Amino acid sequence: MDEPQQPQQPQPPVSPQRRLQELRAIPERDRTDAQWDELNEIEIALASANRAGGGNPQQHRRDGGHGGGPGNQRRQDRQQRGRQRRR
Repeated sequence: MDEPQQPQQPQPPVSPQRRLQELRAIPERDRTDAQWDELNEIEIALASANRAGGGNPQQHRRDGGHGGGPGNQRRQDRQQRGRQRRR
């Protein structure tokens, strides 16, 4: 006899980043045209989202675009010494 079918739980939507990972895991030679199209669409959408959501300008670096690591302090020290010598 037929077994009573359990109602299927709806699957939560897969995030675009997750789907992109899944598609990239498929070797290029094995991807279908539909998978290539989907991969390209997701990459374009994610790239557009990155540009559109550039974030708050207040969050950008305030040190002139240089990193804040220990090398940056040495660079600033050299620049300061150079300015003092020119005077």
